[in-house]
Amino acid sequence: MRLAAIGVRHKMRQHSRPILIGIIAGAAASPALVLTLGHPWSSIGFAVVTGAVYAASLRLASQAYVDNLMIAGSLGVPLWGLISVVVLPLLSGQQPQWNAEQMRVHFPALVGWVLFGALLGVFTQALSDLADKVLGAQTEVPSRQVAKKRIVILGGGFAGRRTAECLEEQLRVNASAAITLISETNALLFTPMLAEVAGSTLEASHISTPLRSSLHRTEFIRGRVTAIDVERRRVVVAGVAAGSPDGHLEVPYDFLVLALGSVSNYLGMANVQKIAFNFKSLLDAIRIRNRVIEMFERADREHDASLRKSLLTFVIAGGGFAGVELAGALNDFARGILADYPNLDPGELNITLVHSRDRILPELSESLAQYALEKMEARGVQFYLNARLTDARPGTVVLDRGEIPAQTLVWTAGTAPNPLLKLLPFERDQRGAVKVDSTLAVPEHASIWALGDCAAVHDALSDKPCPPTAQFALREAQTVARNIAAQLAGKPAANFHFNSLGALCVVGHQTACAELTIPFARGKTVRFSGLLAWLMWRGIYLAKLPGMERKIRVLMDWTIELFFPRDIVQTIDLNQE
Repeated sequence: MRLAAIGVRHKMRQHSRPILIGIIAGAAASPALVLTLGHPWSSIGFAVVTGAVYAASLRLASQAYVDNLMIAGSLGVPLWGLISVVVLPLLSGQQPQWNAEQMRVHFPALVGWVLFGALLGVFTQALSDLADKVLGAQTEVPSRQVAKKRIVILGGGFAGRRTAECLEEQLRVNASAAITLISETNALLFTPMLAEVAGSTLEASHISTPLRSSLHRTEFIRGRVTAIDVERRRVVVAGVAAGSPDGHLEVPYDFLVLALGSVSNYLGMANVQKIAFNFKSLLDAIRIRNRVIEMFERADREHDASLRKSLLTFVIAGGGFAGVELAGALNDFARGILADYPNLDPGELNITLVHSRDRILPELSESLAQYALEKMEARGVQFYLNARLTDARPGTVVLDRGEIPAQTLVWTAGTAPNPLLKLLPFERDQRGAVKVDSTLAVPEHASIWALGDCAAVHDALSDKPCPPTAQFALREAQTVARNIAAQLAGKPAANFHFNSLGALCVVGHQTACAELTIPFARGKTVRFSGLLAWLMWRGIYLAKLPGMERKIRVLMDWTIELFFPRDIVQTIDLNQE
């Protein structure tokens, strides 16, 4: 009890010190904002609040002046766009203007905002270093030396990273466990924004959060898991052990969390698997973007009209969220760069979406799905509904109702749990996902949990299957972390229950569909569409994007997009694919 009380007091100090530092730093940097906005008390108040939020959102390292200056200075750009360019004109009864003349008028304010951000970063770092020198650096609560239990998490996606994050929080004052996360990539990919990378709206690295820097107590191992020995409680990781004859590393575990995610399922169509572009990773999005540019370059030199149209036809298989958002992003991107290719006829450009059901976006209501289809058709996207893709050949996509001459095919139509699960002695459902009980533990294996795309999860109250979406994976991770901590403490495990908060889908430029559930109104659903839904999509997902630095980078990308055309520079050599 005494150790727990110390932990609570320590946690309160950990949160209060950065907030106080931010308040003081914001007040110190506020003169730059007063000179910029001309409203002293409002400017000081906004500066103080911004400073508190900024400092509380970061883990401040010692002497990191340059990093803080750059990060906070960059924060000034989106704040300028939001406050000076949009909010202040609206409050004065004017409409925001985006033309060159107005941008020249707003430029001095941009300098002021960037100066405020830079000063905020420097003052925050200086005060943090001073506090560490006077009061001592903030450290974890010391605890008794005990034999540590090893918790191993497989997978660095939403489910895996969130499990590690929650375990760090749950075990903050408990040194009885060591946490290890194993992933094939060293960063969490924020997949809701992946289509914006393919559409050249966001820089690729800005939607990926490094696992090493975002997890502070967790040991990270980058590698591919090739085997799991349930009897010996060992995980085999390929190619990471320098001293091993075969390069394989064996990682022992006491508790194992399976968050291995899913892979594309091509339904046995070997030609489609060989020809189609995948759409699950950051490299996939980059390759799709570069493919669009490459097809434009080839079409610009092609004199045969039929072949030129084939080059400018892009087929997306699958009408779920991923397929619809990608189709909308590629349509905006392709039509936006037509100005750079004056030899091409806009009528030859064709973004085609093929879906096996009678309507797209089955996750949303029929009215919103119809709205999305009509908006996208009005912007030039073509739909083949109740159509199945059966084969693909170079230059041709084969449907059950005919053929589409197209040089580019992207597959988003199906996924399957990680094939490694087939090697494990666990009961699986028809998809191949591991069946778990109401606490997310694997039956007859009390020390193993599964969640996310690779698990067949049912809600403990309704007994309905839970969809393999990020919002469910994040809540499942919280439950798994609590249950592991409870098992370490000898307490009973909790059941998993979560009601969906709704769904959001971008269908094109400044247009989206939103279906949100009101938890305090007996699950009543409210629906939005158009510009409001688009703003909600950006606001909600920006808030969910991990890391203040990544939020700022994405905000800057979105701000730049307002003033400059899409970039058509190819970032990788297509011949090396």
